[in-house]
Amino acid sequence: MTSLRQDEPVRPTRRDEVASVGSELIGGPIGRRALLGAHWLSPVRVVALVAIGMFALGMVQKLPCYNGGWFFGATSQYVHACYSDIPHLYSGRGFADGLIPYFDKLPGDMQYLEYPVLTGLFMEVASWLTPHGGTIQAREQIYWLANAGMLMVCAAVIAVCVARTHRRRPWDGLLVALAPAFALTATINWDLLAVALTAAGMLLWSRSRPLAAGVLIGLATAAKLYPVLLLGPLLVLCWRAGAWRAYGRAVLGAVVSWLVVNLPVMIAHDASGFHIREGWAKFYTFSQERPIDFGSVWLLISQRTGNPLENANLYASLLMVVGCGALALLTLYAPRRPRFAQLAFLVVALFILTNKVYSPQYVLWLIPLAALARPRWRDFLIWQACEVMYFLGIWMYLAYTGSGDKHQGLPPEGYQLAIALHLLGTLYLCAVVVRDILLPERDVVRRDGDDDPSGGVLDRSPDVFVLGQASHEPRQALHFEGAPRVRWGVVRD
Repeated sequence: MTSLRQDEPVRPTRRDEVASVGSELIGGPIGRRALLGAHWLSPVRVVALVAIGMFALGMVQKLPCYNGGWFFGATSQYVHACYSDIPHLYSGRGFADGLIPYFDKLPGDMQYLEYPVLTGLFMEVASWLTPHGGTIQAREQIYWLANAGMLMVCAAVIAVCVARTHRRRPWDGLLVALAPAFALTATINWDLLAVALTAAGMLLWSRSRPLAAGVLIGLATAAKLYPVLLLGPLLVLCWRAGAWRAYGRAVLGAVVSWLVVNLPVMIAHDASGFHIREGWAKFYTFSQERPIDFGSVWLLISQRTGNPLENANLYASLLMVVGCGALALLTLYAPRRPRFAQLAFLVVALFILTNKVYSPQYVLWLIPLAALARPRWRDFLIWQACEVMYFLGIWMYLAYTGSGDKHQGLPPEGYQLAIALHLLGTLYLCAVVVRDILLPERDVVRRDGDDDPSGGVLDRSPDVFVLGQASHEPRQALHFEGAPRVRWGVVRD
């Protein structure tokens, strides 16, 4: 099937009711006879500009803290919901004193930087851009600005990569660019570096470049641990499609790039011989030893029951293993091979839901994956509303606990409700994605005639190994009117 219709970009205002209504702010839905691609302001450029604009608004939201909340008052940064780790760790992790991460010991309980190597390099580069003269407050402000400028580049890269991953759906990048939780949490921490590398890796995989995709996934894992989870869905998808060579190239690229970045910091040598550097290992030991913390289902259970849940590590690991097994079975039993973005979203969501901690900025991990897995504005905004409520809830709870006997803010019961909203919102989006996998005719991407535009070598590739019922024909009654009829797993003529 090679009709021109299947090569045309998908117009979201004609497919999505929320997008259609929202477009009234800029003149209404695109016309049937509109000439696409004839203007220099292409969809990808629009998405990038919107992402930069929303990032700038997020920086404006941090102004009360920039002007004093980070430095004065016990709860001011929480009351204004503008907290950021960045200025505090400039002094707290030795950057203000010129200490070298992973090599120089820090004063206090945290003896070494507790971030992966590539994130530590990102933090160090920002410290090089920060003048060493002036008051510590001014230097922390400049350090935050330097980081924000670098993170803005990451935000633009993420939006562009999402817009280009699905060739016929560039406007899906607006889901990322306009996500309120993205703007609110972008400068809390350094997560956008790993998210940008992951998004770029998925883009290269969609272009059938598995080795380059693996290199970027390895680099992303050197910035944050979660990107390595994407190799799991790729394993099961390539198993079902028999694409072992592509998977092997991706794993090779990931392992080599991770080692290239980590080995210079990981291996120490002294008179006793070679050994693992304690500073490099701090991230991994800290993650293992960290108790249950804010935002997690374990904290919710602990606060409600009074049980400290000292075995939360074991419980979280068991749930993660069981969940990954369930996703593998879902992939092999599904009537059609799931899309890569769908499984990537589900496995990262599973990690977030079972983890011992849920920092507000962790939502950044999911936003690009959600935009690719379920590009439907209604479901996306329902989830985002839950995440914004959690964002406000955690800061109001910290204001409550930090205000002494005044108790100004959100009490524990209110914070527990905010955690429940976050969990339910994420579970809702997971349920919709699972439904799309079990009923691929309900998948908005496949309704428009595509198979797996993020799948690269997997796209329209026939199955080699499946479990259960064979693939069935799509239920045409559920398709949009005029949408092309497609048989997945069959190479186009």
